[in-house]
Amino acid sequence: MTSPSTPIGESKSQKAYNWISEKIRTREYEPGYRLVLATIAEALDISVVPVREAIRQLEAEGMVTYERNVGASVTTYNREAYYESMDIVATVEANATAQSAPLLEPEDLARAREINQRMSELDIHHDPDEFTQLNKEFHSVLFAKCPNERLKNLVVDQWKQLEYHRVSTFRYVPERAQESVREHERLVDLIEAGAEPDYIEKVAREHRLTTLRSYREKNT
Repeated sequence: MTSPSTPIGESKSQKAYNWISEKIRTREYEPGYRLVLATIAEALDISVVPVREAIRQLEAEGMVTYERNVGASVTTYNREAYYESMDIVATVEANATAQSAPLLEPEDLARAREINQRMSELDIHHDPDEFTQLNKEFHSVLFAKCPNERLKNLVVDQWKQLEYHRVSTFRYVPERAQESVREHERLVDLIEAGAEPDYIEKVAREHRLTTLRSYREKNT
């Protein structure tokens, strides 16, 4: 088997991290799957040391669980962890959106509206996963110009957590779909009107938290 090449500038531990996390997100490595460091190192043609570093990073992010005398394995689905990630996304994404808002151009807002229109036309009962993907694209447009790169990376990291859980919230609370579309419209209108960033942040955060509350109520 040919090992994946390492892009220029990418460390071996980052190579291992990207390789393992991709297999977790695509479900090639299912929850509970044992991660054998030597096997991964051989597949990547690297030593065990960078693989161990990658595993530690994935453990810190909650994607991998390490047990003494057992080793590392892919974390099983944890509903409370999903709730926590949703709550974190609500906070960091809202702040990133508020910082990005004054820098958005008319074409950015037009793009956001176009995505939101596509969301409104979907049959949520048949396309919950596509709706979720479009929802992600919509919010990506709104916080794309946030000048704080570390904050944007935090948002992306938490999105990865949500993707790992493979939960399409709208599959369980389809009634939130059209409510969400209307809230999107209001958010874009506020940005276009030049609303204060603090208010935009408040509205964006409440938008996410409303979805979280709906999901929690459905699963109580």
